[in-house]
Amino acid sequence: MKRILIYLLIVIPFTGQAQKVMTLEECVRLAKENNREMKASEYQYRASRYDQRSARAFFFPSFSLTGSVLYSTSDGSYASAGGMLPVLGVDGAPSGQTAFFPGLDLSYELGWIYSGGVKVEQPLYTGGKIRAGYRMAKIGNEIAFLNKRLTETEVIVETSRAYAEVVRTRQLMQVAVSYHSLLSELMRSVESARKYGMKPQNEVLKVKVKLNESELNLRRAENGCRLAMMNLCHYTGLPLTLQMEVDTALPDVSDAYEQVSGIYNRPEYQILEQKQGLAKQQIAMARSEYLPQIGLMGRYGYTNGVKLNGCKLFDEWNFMAGIQVSIPIFDFGRRMNKINSAKSQYAQMQAERENLNEKLTLEMTQAFNNLDEAFLEKELAESSVVSAEENLRTSRLQYEKGMELLSDYLEAQTLWQQARKTQVDARVNCYLKWLEYQKTTGEIN
Repeated sequence: MKRILIYLLIVIPFTGQAQKVMTLEECVRLAKENNREMKASEYQYRASRYDQRSARAFFFPSFSLTGSVLYSTSDGSYASAGGMLPVLGVDGAPSGQTAFFPGLDLSYELGWIYSGGVKVEQPLYTGGKIRAGYRMAKIGNEIAFLNKRLTETEVIVETSRAYAEVVRTRQLMQVAVSYHSLLSELMRSVESARKYGMKPQNEVLKVKVKLNESELNLRRAENGCRLAMMNLCHYTGLPLTLQMEVDTALPDVSDAYEQVSGIYNRPEYQILEQKQGLAKQQIAMARSEYLPQIGLMGRYGYTNGVKLNGCKLFDEWNFMAGIQVSIPIFDFGRRMNKINSAKSQYAQMQAERENLNEKLTLEMTQAFNNLDEAFLEKELAESSVVSAEENLRTSRLQYEKGMELLSDYLEAQTLWQQARKTQVDARVNCYLKWLEYQKTTGEIN
């Protein structure tokens, strides 16, 4: 009866109150939807897309409305006396004739001057600055996408680990319950035999000690299940106190035991590769400042202002066009130092890429070795369970026939429990090592 109460105490909190059976895929989906880092990387990726579109717009003309208002109190006049002036011939020599010049009497006043219109600007040649800027924005968009993928990979891995820990603790609890059942059954048998004088009291005490240890292990297993479930709820964004049931079957990875080509699909490697391309474009951007800058400008608008003898000099719509050219000559080495700085950054990225290449290769090789060992450990654990079950069955028969000591039978039960625990750990560990290997090769998502 006591065994049944303990079993119900452990099982009911995880089954009776369960509301939904969650699979690994559903947990990963919830983690992606609720993870704040995933949302931040998504917004970063969107911002980089807008930056790329903004950089592409520099290839096309820009239109703008312009207007200005100016008031000045400046005014003045100019006068010239009249008289007889000589008349020049066709060849520019004096013709001997004269003409009367009435003289000039001009006055001007600036007053209010205002203008407005539509202005268009089109870069013709910028030394490659616009093209380099667009390529940099495009690379930045790719880096943002790879950062998003890297964040998603981390979310998948951490959520899968939390899910695997829930599976581990659930299966270990089942092992603890089964072991407790064996001891409880043995306790009833030994106590019954003692009542009839067939067993001494010390054998009852031996079983009692093991049974107490089993009850403590049950409590630890229960607490481990609760804590693992809270950790999974944390990664999926669900309330920590939510009671839910999970599918205790992990994905079968036995068919995925193969070594892939390399690390070139990893987001970390691709990000550094893109950063190297970004540093190369920065060199082109710095060199563009050494080259001429040519642009076309056109304006159509209205100008009003400047009075001459009381009449407005400008009061009409007009069109204006022009070309602006800027050629750098000398700047005390400012542009050259910028180019050297960009070249140094490019060389730095090359060195970091080679260093990261070696580190990621070592990490992948180690992960593959760990996976190989995990598969071997799993096979040995499965074999050990078969042997431990057969040993337990044989020991039980021998003990019931009086051909084996109680201590030997208790040892057989302990060996069976240890073999089952090792089997659970080996199965979960094999999946975790496979998950880690998939991460080192960039095969996740």
